[in-house]
Amino acid sequence: MYQPAITGSGVFTPPETITNDELVVAFNAYADRWNAAHADEITAGTVEAKPHSSSDFILSASGIERRHVMDKAGVLDPDRMYPRLRARSDDEPSIMAEMALSAARTALAQAGRDAAGVDCILCAASNHERPYPAVAIEIQELLGATGFAFDMNVACSSATFGIQAAADMVRAGSVRRALVVSPEICSGHLEWRDRDCHFIFGDVATAVVIERAEDAQGAHFVVDSTRCATQFSNNIRNNNGFLRRTRDQMEDRRDMQFMQNGRKVFKEVLPMVSDHIAAHLAGAGWRPDELRRLWLHQANKTMNDFIGRKVLGRVPAPDEQPNILQDYANTSSAGSIIAFAQNSDDLSPGDRGVICSFGAGYSVGSVLVERA
Repeated sequence: MYQPAITGSGVFTPPETITNDELVVAFNAYADRWNAAHADEITAGTVEAKPHSSSDFILSASGIERRHVMDKAGVLDPDRMYPRLRARSDDEPSIMAEMALSAARTALAQAGRDAAGVDCILCAASNHERPYPAVAIEIQELLGATGFAFDMNVACSSATFGIQAAADMVRAGSVRRALVVSPEICSGHLEWRDRDCHFIFGDVATAVVIERAEDAQGAHFVVDSTRCATQFSNNIRNNNGFLRRTRDQMEDRRDMQFMQNGRKVFKEVLPMVSDHIAAHLAGAGWRPDELRRLWLHQANKTMNDFIGRKVLGRVPAPDEQPNILQDYANTSSAGSIIAFAQNSDDLSPGDRGVICSFGAGYSVGSVLVERA
């Protein structure tokens, strides 16, 4: 058995941003046009008018101030309200692979490795732009790596589940070095025309290098333990998929994009995640007061604040539970990895932390790491 370690991390951040104020202007213009077009039905009481959104509402509901996206113009067009990403030929790199490539190269550089030394690549993301060939294999080709690669999807927990899979392979000796990449184009599956969720998501790509600790070229994080759990729920879902064309009705159905029952998610996910982390710590012989940092899934500030208090038994200090939500919004599985990549260099040898993500499924994955 070998000791796995995270030796490098990387983040690709799209250059375009949308502030809450910009998003609200576009959404309210859309709502006004929709209400005008359905004025008779609204007056008759057969449909409800679409209410306006506001920056104060968004910040209060989520803690989000802005988000990065791959296309700003399409999202802010009241007649469109979704990104405009050009179709690429089969001879061009796919957009997901291109995003992942940037994050992967940063992570490899931090680890002091080149792609030739990577044995396995996992593309772990909440949505993949095609069923096959696997985006991971395309990334492998673009990087110039060998070995094998595959895609996996556990929604917002994809990255931590990918880390567990990679760490298990390193631990068992089936691979020496693995790369987990999470290109998340969340703007593509968000319903930007729904006031209750139009502000939630942003786009990003992350990557982590996981290899034998004995091979580490510099400062790294030993992966002490990993743990994953799932429990089926439809309260967060996206019903789109390849069988859509087999249905008799193919109109623009609302449930073909991101859907959630927010109240039930809060009520059911928060205790599940808090209990999961507590049990994982206890099983590994770690005490909560030994934790130097919590890198939590960046979905909602209120959720993270609740989990932090439950795990630590007190209100976490800002540096104990870094928040990147205000700048990136919810980036699905990539959120906890962004928090880790941007808030881990200051830790000292022996400092301990937890990387945790959670979401649709329900799913929750946690990774206990120690700075070496």
